[in-house]
Amino acid sequence: MSTARLVPEPAASLSIWSRLTDQAYGLRDRILANQRFQIMAARFPLTRGVSARRARACFDLCAGFVYSQVLFACVKLDLFELLARKPRTVAEIAQHAKLTDEATLRLLRAAASLDLLQARGKDQSGADRFGLGQTGAAMRANPGVKAMIEHHSMFYADMADPLALLRGEAGATKLSSYWPYAGGGDPASLAAGDVAPYTDLMATSQQFVATDVLDAYDVSRHRRLMDVGGGDGSFLRSAAARAPELALTLFDLPAVVETARPRFAAAGLAGRVSLVGGSFSHDPLPRGADLATLVRIAHDHGDDTVQALLAAIFAALEPGGTLLIAEPLAGDADSAPMADAYFGFYLLAMGKGRARKPAELMAMLIRAGFVEPRQIATPRPLLSGLIQARKPGI
Repeated sequence: MSTARLVPEPAASLSIWSRLTDQAYGLRDRILANQRFQIMAARFPLTRGVSARRARACFDLCAGFVYSQVLFACVKLDLFELLARKPRTVAEIAQHAKLTDEATLRLLRAAASLDLLQARGKDQSGADRFGLGQTGAAMRANPGVKAMIEHHSMFYADMADPLALLRGEAGATKLSSYWPYAGGGDPASLAAGDVAPYTDLMATSQQFVATDVLDAYDVSRHRRLMDVGGGDGSFLRSAAARAPELALTLFDLPAVVETARPRFAAAGLAGRVSLVGGSFSHDPLPRGADLATLVRIAHDHGDDTVQALLAAIFAALEPGGTLLIAEPLAGDADSAPMADAYFGFYLLAMGKGRARKPAELMAMLIRAGFVEPRQIATPRPLLSGLIQARKPGI
């Protein structure tokens, strides 16, 4: 254990309000840490429920990794699909999973406790049966969830020693290899094989984000939409369905753009889309759009890169055009676990980028020349926040 002593901040450097607030929080912390108070709160009828929820929250923080691995096991065994057709006995599931009945029952009970599965009583022979739980059924509805859960095995490996990650002592991480543009070199030189895994992953996880963004902002009021870093074009195809007259421009790395080309053709949109390959770190953006979008792009990059990107979008947009930034936002109560905890460490393991507060993004937008930046409410801020800004007209 370190013997370093913390040097208290001089009282004179704090406002009276800050000192009073610190004192109030200090009193609260001492009360909550008092075992007699904890016992009393657990027994008193008016505080019993709050005490139980706090205790559960503390335990969930300790056991969260186990919960994640139970989910991972269910996904790897494809149990959600198996049980969606009908409930099955432990023996049937064991045969499918190639596990003993005892091991299978242990997994099923764990998954049922997390609402991934649900005990469905016994069959006529007295054998225990299990079906989908509500959470498992909801996960099955989104194919992107399965892909993300399987992807997280790399992230968990990188998080085996979080302090080594924070200190920069972890060495090369699995996520930095998975996202090749996070490393050095020219990202525009990446080949199709380098970009295919992450492009497909982003496409499968795009559905809910695209739906929430397009529900929050009507793209049909615009003439041409340019999606910068738009991957295989999933967001643009969703936007095209909402606005049949909207012209489309996709800008991404050349190898990524080539994966998008047949997907636009298959959707009957080849005549509506302009596909432009390049790196926004080095190449100018195509002009002519009156709406530009950055969907889960800004938080993947450092401040200097993002500031330069915003300036490039400003230059490319038509006068009076609009920019939308869609990604989890830091510092917000609704999205803090996603932005500050999850993405805080995910992006660290990836090697670059950070989640930002709305005020930070708005300040960067103003520095790039945009006006009237504002946050737009989205149906599920945990998945994505939304910032809008406008380029002044002529």
